[in-house]
Amino acid sequence: MKTFEEKWTAWLDGQLSGKELAEFESSLPDLAAAEVEKRDAQKLGAFLKEQLTTQAMSNEEFFSHQLHEWIARESPARHRSTSTWWTIPRLVWSGATALALFVITTVVLMSQHQPGEQSEYLTQILQSRVDPAANPNATISIFESKTDNKVTVLWTEGLQSLPADYAAK
Repeated sequence: MKTFEEKWTAWLDGQLSGKELAEFESSLPDLAAAEVEKRDAQKLGAFLKEQLTTQAMSNEEFFSHQLHEWIARESPARHRSTSTWWTIPRLVWSGATALALFVITTVVLMSQHQPGEQSEYLTQILQSRVDPAANPNATISIFESKTDNKVTVLWTEGLQSLPADYAAK
């Protein structure tokens, strides 16, 4: 079954006949407007056939045209045969080199760190106090760093607010 567009194109080209032509013309909402459009399309086709003729080429233009076509045909084949810098062996060697550099860097950094030393980020819990009136599941923890900065962190969990008698010093 042809679509409307296929039937329309066949009708414009004069390829419909008999029963098929009668059915198509009866399905058109405005046959007179369609006939006008058909005449306009045929005029346009005749005009384009008249205006769009092939131009004769001189010998130089023809030779140049042939060279351009030959270069265009050969260029993709030439580019496909050349290899890129990232071939499989180079990728493998690059990966192995990166892995070796990572292992060497890790070994050097690990040898500088003594396992018995305390970290400079080590903290100590000074005290923990729970206020059962505020919340029986609440905890208060105070951490103080061992560095020269003497930073103290107050960590609260489960409290709606701090008790009134607790003040930061």
